[in-house]
Amino acid sequence: MLVLRVLNVVAPAYFLCISLVTFGLQLFLFIPSMFKDPSTTPLFSPALLHGALFLFLSANALGNYILVIQNSPEDLGKGLNSALPSTHFCRLCARVTQRHDHHCFFTGNCIGSRNMRNFIMFCLYTSLACLHSLVAGVAYISTALSMSFANPLAFLTLLPHSISQFFSGALLSSEMFVILMLYLWLGIGLACAGFCSHQILLILQGQTRYQVRKGMVVRARPWRKNLQDVFGKRWLTGLLIPVLNVGSDYHRQKDK
Repeated sequence: MLVLRVLNVVAPAYFLCISLVTFGLQLFLFIPSMFKDPSTTPLFSPALLHGALFLFLSANALGNYILVIQNSPEDLGKGLNSALPSTHFCRLCARVTQRHDHHCFFTGNCIGSRNMRNFIMFCLYTSLACLHSLVAGVAYISTALSMSFANPLAFLTLLPHSISQFFSGALLSSEMFVILMLYLWLGIGLACAGFCSHQILLILQGQTRYQVRKGMVVRARPWRKNLQDVFGKRWLTGLLIPVLNVGSDYHRQKDK
């Protein structure tokens, strides 16, 4: 239990550190390097388009991250035991949550019916921001080291070759750091994309990870109804900007 509590503190700090490093590399290294291209017009330069896209993805990722924390599942009270359907007592949060899915260590909160949509949007935009940074980093390294990534094997062999060049003094520390971040962005991006896809599949089936883990049988419902319960009727607004889960099944029940 002590290890889980430590992880509950370290994981959010790790996410924030990675976010700050990514912002720093994008704003002070990748984007300025794109302004050096004299063949582009100032209004439609790749640097401005790239910066606008990165800010859009980052704002949605961090905005939904904050909303996941702010909209933590309400404590139903110790009078409701975790044996009731779709409720669970989390020892880390010390609360009984409705339609509990899992405890997310990177946000330090439980994920339930109240913040599920914001959590999925957080995973989606984190994945897109990491993969976008990966592409920008590859373009920077390609220019800095005068190498081509047309062959997919070039990226797979980049790390071992870079390590040998770094210890021989042929590679700068900043360039080696960017190369390490490339593989970190790739790992985080693919992990978030896979986790997001898995959560959406569970939502389509009307299940949560907790119910699947416990082998609970859920009542079959149309997949459109299951999606509406989580994303609400205003799903397009939440897809473009980080907003509360307005119009979902949880908020309709709360209004009543």
